[in-house]
Amino acid sequence: MKILVCISNVPDTTTRIKLSGDQNAIDLSSVQWIINPWDELALTRALELKEASGGSISSVSIIHVGNAGSDATLRKALAIGADDAIRVDAAPADAYAVAHEIAEAIKDKNYDMILCGIESSDYNGSAMGGMLAEFLNMESVSSVSKVEIEGDELKLNREIAGGFEVVSATAPVVVIVQKGIALEPRIPSMRGIMMARKKPLEVVAATGAEALTEFVHYTPPQPKAACKMIDADNPAELVNLLHNEAKII
Repeated sequence: MKILVCISNVPDTTTRIKLSGDQNAIDLSSVQWIINPWDELALTRALELKEASGGSISSVSIIHVGNAGSDATLRKALAIGADDAIRVDAAPADAYAVAHEIAEAIKDKNYDMILCGIESSDYNGSAMGGMLAEFLNMESVSSVSKVEIEGDELKLNREIAGGFEVVSATAPVVVIVQKGIALEPRIPSMRGIMMARKKPLEVVAATGAEALTEFVHYTPPQPKAACKMIDADNPAELVNLLHNEAKII
């Protein structure tokens, strides 16, 4: 079995996002980039499955659509334990273009299971995994919080209201995972970092997939209002503000 994990390169959640002067683009000059958290957990689970497989899982690969600036993020994923990486040399325009580029890059590679995070932490579109499955004409299961391999079948847990359901699937399949798929993301070891330098990172040309969406303008959120202090002896004023101003009671 061969597993592929789709990796997205996203701003660190602690990064302060700034807009360009005309607010038509994001200022990327001071952004610290990381592996998308959902994808990082997917990679962790893929490595756990490989280690427990007794050799039946031959490789865990990663793929990303982006320019050379994302190579450091891919090298981190290799340091965590991925065997090899593919980078489609294109700026990720939207979920449709990314899914199309990945599908074209891997259509002849015969992966048995493709893992995708349910969303990316920057745009939160939750669309790429399903689109990729359609491009590849593969079955897909979304909102997966647990993956187990039992013989020739995959047992996938999906969280639903009040519990979870277990879905049985056979390869090839696209598995779209959410938090819970692994307890904690793996941290690269020094040995892993050294080995990552020698692992293959293949750069393939983009097919020029056309994006279906366009970002026209960004609007920052309204600044938070100043904190109001209410005298402890005046609970009626607190109730009044919560009811008439905050409108939460």
